[in-house]
Amino acid sequence: MNNHLGKLYVFGIALFLMLPLIVVAGVSFNEKKRLYFPPRGFTLDWYKNVLNSSEWLGPIGTSLTVAAIATIVAVCIALPISFMMWRHGVLFAKALFGLGLVPFMLPPVTSALGFLIFWSEIGGYGSFWATTISHSVFLVTIPLMMISLGLETIDDAYLDAASSLGASEGEIFRTVILPLILPFIFGASAFCFVLSMNEYIIAFMVAGFTVETLPIKVVNSLRYGYSPAMAAVSVFAVLAAAGLFLTVARFGDLLKMVGALDKSD
Repeated sequence: MNNHLGKLYVFGIALFLMLPLIVVAGVSFNEKKRLYFPPRGFTLDWYKNVLNSSEWLGPIGTSLTVAAIATIVAVCIALPISFMMWRHGVLFAKALFGLGLVPFMLPPVTSALGFLIFWSEIGGYGSFWATTISHSVFLVTIPLMMISLGLETIDDAYLDAASSLGASEGEIFRTVILPLILPFIFGASAFCFVLSMNEYIIAFMVAGFTVETLPIKVVNSLRYGYSPAMAAVSVFAVLAAAGLFLTVARFGDLLKMVGALDKSD
């Protein structure tokens, strides 16, 4: 009996969390240009409109490019810092690690205001690279935490065995450490990519209307009326994020990557 109640409770929570997506998906099928729910009529024309319109494909492409570059930069910053702190206990790396946690400790609007002032002072306001670098700095906390977590799971016996066989530090990193933390790097990249794709405040404060990412495009579209096309874009974004996280779960232990302990621990 308790088992059935537990399953019912979990199902109820899952349904509650999915309600916004259900509403948005329903709105995207409206036949007329209205945001009705339940939908009135049924059509897939709004999805076709998004896929065939440069008005939407441009911001989607911009967001994908910003997210991809920002993710790569964030991981490239986080990996050496996490490694030097874990492997050699370098004090400077520990200081950088602590500094890297600051963006997620502050309210996003505070970080966005800081980026706005910084880029305005050096003349980078409104540029593509200002947006991309700002996203990289803001998101670096994620790979710092996840890669550090991955490094902590490595058994020292593997490193001792490789060292006793004559492997250099570079060979140990390339053949032992990197393969073991690769799922954590991939998981951190997935989180960074999705968050960058959906980030609005920093992109708006740093780029204004010069660099139109997908979230900025959606908000701008609201100023000129409501359209189910916006709901269709949201559905595409959710499905893409779900597919990415399912891939992470398929090739790695997602719960372990976000800090959950095994039952044996």
